[in-house]
Amino acid sequence: MERRPTRQPGRRGELDAVRAAVVAGLVLFHAALVFDARDDFYVKNAETTELTTYVVAPVVVCAMPLLFAVAGVGAWGSVRRRGPAGYVRERMLRLGVPLVVALVVLLPFPPWLRARADGTWTGSYLAFWPRFFAVRLEPGDFPFVLDGEHFETGHLWFLVLLLTWAFTLAALVRLVRLVPGDVAHRVRERLGSAAGGRGAVLVPAAAVGAVCAAHELEEGFAAWSRWAYLLFFLGGVVLASDERVRAAVRRDAGLAALAGLGAFAVGMALFLGPAQEVGAFTGDGAAQLAFRILYGVAGWCWVVALLGYLDRWGARRRADGARTEEATARGAWRRRAWAYLAAAVLPLYVLHQPVVVAVAHPVVRWDLPAPVKYAVVVVLSCVVLLAVHDLLVRRTRVTRVLLGMRA
Repeated sequence: MERRPTRQPGRRGELDAVRAAVVAGLVLFHAALVFDARDDFYVKNAETTELTTYVVAPVVVCAMPLLFAVAGVGAWGSVRRRGPAGYVRERMLRLGVPLVVALVVLLPFPPWLRARADGTWTGSYLAFWPRFFAVRLEPGDFPFVLDGEHFETGHLWFLVLLLTWAFTLAALVRLVRLVPGDVAHRVRERLGSAAGGRGAVLVPAAAVGAVCAAHELEEGFAAWSRWAYLLFFLGGVVLASDERVRAAVRRDAGLAALAGLGAFAVGMALFLGPAQEVGAFTGDGAAQLAFRILYGVAGWCWVVALLGYLDRWGARRRADGARTEEATARGAWRRRAWAYLAAAVLPLYVLHQPVVVAVAHPVVRWDLPAPVKYAVVVVLSCVVLLAVHDLLVRRTRVTRVLLGMRA
C-alpha cells in the first residue's frame, strides 16, 4: 500500500525549499550545458553560446555550497538522535544505496551517448556497460579513488562527497567525546560567545578563500574545491549546534549579502580580465589566486546571507501558520505538497541528469531555434522526472529504499 509522505516533527520547511530549488535549478543548468560552448557535456547542440557561463555565475558561487551547508544543518540533528554509528548507518542507507544503484543502472548511459557521438564507441549500450566499469585505483584523487577511460561518478559526485563528510563528522564527534566534558564545554562557550560579535560569522570566509586558492577550483564539481565543500558542511553543523551562531547568522544576513556582492564584483572583474589569461580556476598567478580567494569569500558570505534570510522567513512562516494555516484546507494542501517535495528531492537529484541527457539527445536534432529547444528539453525533462518518480519510485517500499527515500 502506498504511504503518504509525512513531515518530521520540527523539520525546517525553508531548508526543504532550498533542496527543492537547487534540484530544480540543476535541471535548468544541465539543460543549458547542452547549448554551452565551454562545457564538454554529454549531448551538444550544433549552435552553442558562451552566455551560459555569465548567466549562471552568481548561482554557481552559492548553490552547491548552500546545499552542503543545509546538509550540515540536518546532520547535526541526526548525529544527536542516532549517535555517530547510527548516523553513519543511516547515511549509508539513504545515500550509499542510491549511489550504488545509480552507478550500476544509470550512470553508464550518458558516457555511452557521448562516446557514440564523438566516434570512440560504436557498439551497443550492453556492450559498453562492462567497459564503463574497467577501472583503476587513484588514491591521490580521494575520495574519488576509482578512475577509468569511461568510468565516472557524473553528477553523483555530490553523494560521494556528502558520504565522505558524513564519515568525517562521525569521526570528529567520537574524538570530541574523548575530550573531558569541562574542557569541551569551555571551548564551546568561547566559540559561541565569539560568534556573537558583529560580523564574526563572516570570518571563516578567509579560510574558504584560502582553500580555493590552494586547491584550485574543479569544474567537474560545480566550479568549487571539494575541500571547500567540507567547510560549508561543517559550517552548517556549527550553525545547527549553537543557537548563538544561528542568531548571529540571522542578524548579519544583510552584512553578509553586501560583503559577498563586493567580493563577487571584484572577482568577476578579475575573471573577465587578467585572471582569464592563464586560467582563473587553476592558474597560479597573482590574478588567478586573488580571483579564487574572492570567489571563496563571496560563496561563504552569500551562503551565510541566504541561511540568515531563510531563517527569518521560516520563523515568520511558522508563526503565521500557528495562527491561521492549521485551520484551513489550503494550509493542509500546502503541507502535503511540501512533504511530497521534501521526500522527492533525493530521487529527483539521482535521476535528473540521465533524464536530461536522454531527452536532449533527440531534441538537438530538431530544426528549431536553440532557445526553443532549450525550453523543450527543460519541460520534457521535468515531466519525465515527475512521472518516473511518482509512478516508478515512490509507489513501493523497495524502490523507495533503492532511490534514497524513507521506507
